[in-house]
Amino acid sequence: MTYDIVIRNGTIVTADATFRGDVGINGTQIAAVGQHLEGRETIDAQGLLVMPGGVDGHCHIEQDEADGSVHEDSFSTASASALAGGTTTVVCFSAHLPNGRSLVDQFETYVEKGRRSRIDYAIHQIITNADEQTIAEGIPEVVRRGVAGLKVFMTYDDFHLGDGDFLKVLEAARHAGTIVSVHCENYEAISFMIRECLARNETSPRYHALSRPPCLEREATYRAMVLAGLIEQKIQIFHVSCPEVVEEIDRARKRGVPVVAETCPQYFVLTGADMDRPGFEGARYMCSPPPRTKADSAGLWSYVRRGVIDVISSDHCGYSYDGPLGKSRFGRDAPFSLVPNGIPGLATRLPLIFDEGVNRGNITLNQFVALVSTNPARRYGLHPRKGTIAPGADADIVLWDPEKTVTITNSLLHHAIDYTPYEGRQVKGWPVMTLSGGRIGMRDNAILAAEGDGSFVAPLKGN
Repeated sequence: MTYDIVIRNGTIVTADATFRGDVGINGTQIAAVGQHLEGRETIDAQGLLVMPGGVDGHCHIEQDEADGSVHEDSFSTASASALAGGTTTVVCFSAHLPNGRSLVDQFETYVEKGRRSRIDYAIHQIITNADEQTIAEGIPEVVRRGVAGLKVFMTYDDFHLGDGDFLKVLEAARHAGTIVSVHCENYEAISFMIRECLARNETSPRYHALSRPPCLEREATYRAMVLAGLIEQKIQIFHVSCPEVVEEIDRARKRGVPVVAETCPQYFVLTGADMDRPGFEGARYMCSPPPRTKADSAGLWSYVRRGVIDVISSDHCGYSYDGPLGKSRFGRDAPFSLVPNGIPGLATRLPLIFDEGVNRGNITLNQFVALVSTNPARRYGLHPRKGTIAPGADADIVLWDPEKTVTITNSLLHHAIDYTPYEGRQVKGWPVMTLSGGRIGMRDNAILAAEGDGSFVAPLKGN
């Protein structure tokens, strides 16, 4: 048989196996994996790893905020950045705003926003209130319409839910059959810490980390898991920053609590010290929870290897350093409490984890594929369509040069943000081609996919 495209001479890597072989593609799907396949078009992958495209399960893209602003990265720029970094599917967030519009209407509006994406996208639905309409009608309906999961915040003025409302969301999710992902930090304690810092005139970015210590992440994580266990509802703890939080997750899992965990590259390669840079420079590294210490990073790897943390997402939340929507929107002398926190990371997720994880012996190559592609695809009901190289799967493939050394600069990343917190960092291992739905979406850092090439993807039936 002659295929539309054959990727030849590469080393195929999945979550379970590594072997030499060819990949035959017809249309948008992988049609065959074997030896000596013939194609009308051939891509030579000699010396390259052939892996499933990344699935990034935690991306804030063109998201509406309560203050009327919109995240700077549009679906067009964010999906270009994803392709540049070897990612072919993003899971992003539909906001739940107090604007009088129903949850379903806000979800559908966000689905339409995504039509400009160059790659496939799925959607988490944020829940910020537990009124009767949201619980009884909104949550069941967005699940029916294909939401990947719900998200709840335990902190932030405009988003956090108290324990009573959180329980209502957990129960609604259990009846609807979807996962709930949780941002775990203690709202009241953080508010207290911020007030104390400001009263002492401790206003620089370094105090962002000092006002959100690990114990407040640990307490909220424990509380979230107790409530999830009470309802018997599966939850995911987002962006775990340190081992003491994973310790609580590990203990809960052993008690039978249905909980899974995710972390992000920043917790392996940044530290709290990055926020203690001169002047306003530390704002470039502000995210929540904040990066911790080098010892915490080493401890996280041990839980990754054990499978307690089994997904690594970017938590891409891009605010430029300058500009009307950026970190300096209130001036470079603004207190840390007014600085938008979040960092860009769509294009750098795979290179950073490959370098820190595979090259430094923290994880195997197969574990890398599982963490950045296969496991998130499974978690959100997209596997086996996504996250694997096998007949019938979408032809979402990244060709990876494990020997290519790159110095990260913002100019390589194709996002709308004016900086990267990883500027000047050298990594070994870089994507040289990304295929999305059988089309070459990126070659040698040139973006070839057009706006609208991607599609909204819902969880597969039976997942």
